[in-house]
This record gives sequence, C-alpha cells and structure tokens, in this order.
Amino acid sequence: MKMRLLALAAGCALALAGAGRAETKVELKNTHLCCPACVRVVGTILKGIDGVQGAACDREKKTITFTAADNKTAQKALDALAAAGFHGDTGSKTVAIKDDSGAGAGKVKSLTVTGAHNCCGQCCRAIKATVKKVEGVKEDTAMPKEKTFTVSGDFDAAELVKALNAAGFHVKVQK
Repeated sequence: MKMRLLALAAGCALALAGAGRAETKVELKNTHLCCPACVRVVGTILKGIDGVQGAACDREKKTITFTAADNKTAQKALDALAAAGFHGDTGSKTVAIKDDSGAGAGKVKSLTVTGAHNCCGQCCRAIKATVKKVEGVKEDTAMPKEKTFTVSGDFDAAELVKALNAAGFHVKVQK
C-alpha cells in the first residue's frame, strides 16, 4: 500500500511538472505580408527555430501565428522576424517585438533606416506610401529588394519609425 501511494505521488508530481511547461501561442498582428515571397521568408525563419511549430501566415488579415515551446522560444522567434524586417503587435508585454530602432524624438532633415523587409515592388510601394504619410517628409530613396533607404525633409524620426512599424516593417536607424 505504501509503495502504491509513493508511486501515485511520484506520478502526480511528474504530471504537474509537465503541466508547468505551457506552450506559448503567438499571434503577430498588422505585419506586412503582401506577397507569397513575404510568406515564404516568414515560414523559413520560423521553421529554423527549434521549439516553434504550427507557423501560419494570413496575408489578408496580416497575421503570423505560431506555437512555441515556451516564452523564451517565442521571443527568439519574434526577434528573428524583427531581424528580417517584419514588425507587428502580439498584444503582450511579455512576448513582443522590441523597439530597438534607435530613433530619437525630434525633427531631422535626413534619416537612413535599415532592415525593412522589402522583397519586391509591392513591398517597396507600401514602404513609400507609409513614409509619404509622415508629416514633413519630402522624399525617400527606397528601392525594391533594398533593405536600406534614406528619408529626407523636416520630420520627426520617431514618428517615421512608428509609421513603418505600424505598417508592419521593422527598421533601425543607421548610425
């Protein structure tokens, strides 16, 4: 009888320990996914991260969803997506794409940004349309398949980055 109770207690402890390792489900919203190439890049990135499964993109809804083994793995996946130029909102403060743009508040005459996912003409048109909406921007040098471009005018650097992030592009200010 004592052995049965010990075995039952050990089994319960193992079951509870397994339950403590909850998977993390991520839905990244408002991500730029204009074409099949964007979707392929996201799939390749997420496929290369151990502990990530069930990755899917919905171009129409502009979402990337996946399940990660834990929060640490989910953050690793989000960091990899940001490094590839994708931005979005998870709705979480724990697991999120971090603001690592390096853009300070205040007006600038020119700013070079780098890292935006820009695989085709459609991506580039979206970048240009977004940049054009920022108050004070006069021109930009964005070209398809180029991750770095310069924006000129008299505009707020942080507002430019905020607009690009809202459009689903992750960028950093080039120093």
